[in-house]
Amino acid sequence: MFEQTVLETQHYTDRLFRFRMTRPQNFRFRSGEFVMIGLPGENGKPLLRAYSIASPAWDDNLEFFSIKVPDGPLTSRLQNISEGDTVILGKKSTGTLVLDALKPGKTLYLLSTGTGIAPFASLIREPETFERFEKVVLCHTTREISELQYGIDLMDEIRSDAMLSEVVGDKLVHFTSVTREDYPVRGRITHLIDDGTLFREIGEAEGFDPACDRVMICGSMEMLRDCAELCETAGLVEGSNNQPGDYVIEKAFAD
Repeated sequence: MFEQTVLETQHYTDRLFRFRMTRPQNFRFRSGEFVMIGLPGENGKPLLRAYSIASPAWDDNLEFFSIKVPDGPLTSRLQNISEGDTVILGKKSTGTLVLDALKPGKTLYLLSTGTGIAPFASLIREPETFERFEKVVLCHTTREISELQYGIDLMDEIRSDAMLSEVVGDKLVHFTSVTREDYPVRGRITHLIDDGTLFREIGEAEGFDPACDRVMICGSMEMLRDCAELCETAGLVEGSNNQPGDYVIEKAFAD
């Protein structure tokens, strides 16, 4: 395990926050992967859980986006960290939400709910994503409008960064929806895919096309299952690191 220093924290709501910390020089990962992080536990044994790395592979630091769980063994403590505190970092990253697990395609759909946007925060700041795909659609569905702010900030960051904005250009589309408040697009992402709303809103033909569309999915277990079923119904084949396919989910979180 590595012991790393917290550089910055930002709280978005009473349920969501992000933090950045130092990155060991010899820590390598692919954009979209996850790693174990945590805090010292009782009897000196670290309390760890898997977190998607929200920063891209080229970033000198590491960023994470987390939910706050009042009685959660780890998050009840992690939400109180501040600049200068120590966080434990695992030495090895892994995961299936990576570009290598997908076949070549034209349009990449990143389907996320809540903190499931984290691995996609890494991928939309990864130049290789835009070398492989002509269009990248970041879909983020939350319960409340305030919970969309992290994704909105990401888009602003990309637009204001000279290098990223040139690489991304007009290839990145941000599609947002909310389930519990009035909002221009309201509803679960599964319903918005099923009734064609997603595709109409972004100016695409309704439905996933196995010939050119690729999909990554990250969210609750129910959302993963339902979105995967929609992909399978459309004729998309699940991929993995060993056998690239048309869509991928993060099996570690699903299990």
